[in-house]
Amino acid sequence: MTFSILARDPESGAIGGAAATGSYCVGGWVLRGALGAGMSASQGAAPSTFWGEDVLAVMRGGLSAKTAIDAVTGPDTGREWRQLSALSPAGEGAVFTGASNTPATAGRIFRNGVAAGNMLASSGVIDGMVDGFLAAGGSLAKRLLTALRAAEAAGSDSRGLLSAALLVLHPDRPPLTLRIDAHPSDPIGALAMLHEKTSTGHYAEWLDDVPTWNDRTRTGDH
Repeated sequence: MTFSILARDPESGAIGGAAATGSYCVGGWVLRGALGAGMSASQGAAPSTFWGEDVLAVMRGGLSAKTAIDAVTGPDTGREWRQLSALSPAGEGAVFTGASNTPATAGRIFRNGVAAGNMLASSGVIDGMVDGFLAAGGSLAKRLLTALRAAEAAGSDSRGLLSAALLVLHPDRPPLTLRIDAHPSDPIGALAMLHEKTSTGHYAEWLDDVPTWNDRTRTGDH
């Protein structure tokens, strides 16, 4: 019921994720992340938010994304109803898709990223999303938004879309977490508009005063 993409920008060290679904509140359900641990997307027919948090805890200990996913999914007797993507701080991706998720399902690992989805119009939705991301320019956030649009154009969630979300963590900028929990016609467009509002003008200027991963004491006097 969801498609998502996780990616790392090797130049800045930023990590991020974006997701969209034909149901409500995709950001609250799916995306998790922490600098030093990585990114995760936990989704599926019966998604586990615990999976998304637990896989970050395992990767924080230095284990690979694949090892972390195996450690989290293996003991769960409900795993066949769930899907989990993970991206390590170094950009290594891994994905698990349980067999009981509604087709079409797909997952793709690419350099510095991973994408996955279920209840898709076709498995080509994930290829469209990854190809859109790789062809895009601009900031990591803008490339992730482009990837969501590309997935939508490639067939989308088989029910259409109702919510969309973006999470970007940058070592020298405040965390960016934006969510459109319900939109009747264009949640990706609403998310892109919200990103534009928060990355320009007075709001963006104010963000220059907010602490970051690399400067936790930053204020307006920096």
